[in-house]
Amino acid sequence: MSEPRKALVCLPTYDERENLAPMVEAILAQAPAVEILVIDDNSPDGTGRLADELAAREPRLHVLHRQGKEGLGRAYLAGFAWALQRGYGLVLEMDCDFSHDPRYLPALIAAAADHDLVLGSRYVPGGATVNWGRLRKLISRGGSLYARTILGLSVRDLTGGFKCFRREVLEAIDLPSVQCTGYAFQIELTWRAARRGFRILELPITFADRRVGRSKMSRRIVLEAVRKVWSIRLSGFPRDQERADRAPPR
Repeated sequence: MSEPRKALVCLPTYDERENLAPMVEAILAQAPAVEILVIDDNSPDGTGRLADELAAREPRLHVLHRQGKEGLGRAYLAGFAWALQRGYGLVLEMDCDFSHDPRYLPALIAAAADHDLVLGSRYVPGGATVNWGRLRKLISRGGSLYARTILGLSVRDLTGGFKCFRREVLEAIDLPSVQCTGYAFQIELTWRAARRGFRILELPITFADRRVGRSKMSRRIVLEAVRKVWSIRLSGFPRDQERADRAPPR
């Protein structure tokens, strides 16, 4: 039996001081074997300083400070590079605002034993969203359907950011060449993983609106993602036909 893969949760933060300590506590309670990397973009509210204070008391917590806000995608790319350099076998994404419930972490990690990329999905049977208005639900579902259609993917939740990657996926999808930095970043990474023929699984989750603070989603971000789908399709990222032929249907 193979050794369990060492797992790292990448947790980007920008003005998440009120959420950070409860989130770290909840993650480690649900998945004690994981480690956490807080990637702070020089938050004006002192989130980075708090992360340092927490890390001084908790050896499973690490902090990566960046000079300023460059977009969610760039924060994750920095976290992925940090993780790969240190030999983590599983790398997870999740938000710090409790919209992604840490109770799903054990299931995502367990599913990565047989799949290369595991997605926490709102739009498979058993998945749901909570505290969303009708317009936001329409935009989110419509955006995923739009991207699926343009990119020719069967994945139902392309815009979600609760993911577990095997390191082999991150090594194969040429992270330095990723184009998108906003919410289309999630679409691009999943598309690249599919192009490479990796095994992708969607697990149902319930996504709840953030507990504290204001959502960073805006109409501009949504419209940018709609435009970026076409640049993703036209990027020419190569398909790994050999691996795709071996992979079971997603």
